Amino acid sequence: LGVLLLVFAGWWSTLRPSNDRVWQPEVALLPWAEVDGDLVTIRNIRDFEYRSETDFTPRYYDKTFDLRKLDRGDLIGSYWMGDAIAHMFLSFGFGDDHLAISIETRKEVGESYSTLAGFFRQYELFYVVADERDLIGVRTNYRQDPPEDVYVYRTKATPEQLRRLFLDYVREINSLRDKPEFYNTATTNCTTNIWMHTKVNGGLPFSWKILLSGYVPEFAWEHGRIVGDGPFSEVRRRARVNEAARAGGVGPGFSQRIRASLP
Repeated sequence: LGVLLLVFAGWWSTLRPSNDRVWQPEVALLPWAEVDGDLVTIRNIRDFEYRSETDFTPRYYDKTFDLRKLDRGDLIGSYWMGDAIAHMFLSFGFGDDHLAISIETRKEVGESYSTLAGFFRQYELFYVVADERDLIGVRTNYRQDPPEDVYVYRTKATPEQLRRLFLDYVREINSLRDKPEFYNTATTNCTTNIWMHTKVNGGLPFSWKILLSGYVPEFAWEHGRIVGDGPFSEVRRRARVNEAARAGGVGPGFSQRIRASLP
């Protein structure tokens, strides 16, 4: 057993995160940002044109956002295997513009996601910065195996809190460009990293619901961070956006249309 542990420790010590691999196209370009006072220019915002989940034309654009217009923050959950497990990400609203940021694994060509492999430094950490038509639309309109149910929850964060949170995201996005990190299934994932970022505003206490990410929206609602009067089942019902997303496709007005019936 001692020999095996030494072999494992030796192998573990050789693993180093890198930005120089043959990446899958969805995570091929690293986003980064330039901050000039109230103006933040985001480079490499993903805006893929999907024909199916696996058939798409890669597209990216750059855009400058004015922090003085940052007035909304939404928590988004995508479910595909019951209530307990979900992929969580945030979207920031700047007037009529929305920018979604999803914390994911950066997979190489030929790799697929494995929860077990995620414990053992097999994936780099990646922040997908994308247009909502891409990041939400691919989940509501194109993924079929398995299909995903997407819920958008308005948060009660103030403009000042949103500014601190957004800039903390920007700090990490730029840091990963210069110093890559590993994803970890338990400690450095889509939900735990959101929880860590929210510490700039005090954050929520740690709970087992952070680990079972599907319960995060209810946990946030219980602590008064989500818009909507109870019961939570009604808030959750109104938060589901699949039908609205499919009704009009992923063209202009997508972000406004999926929010039309939200609390």
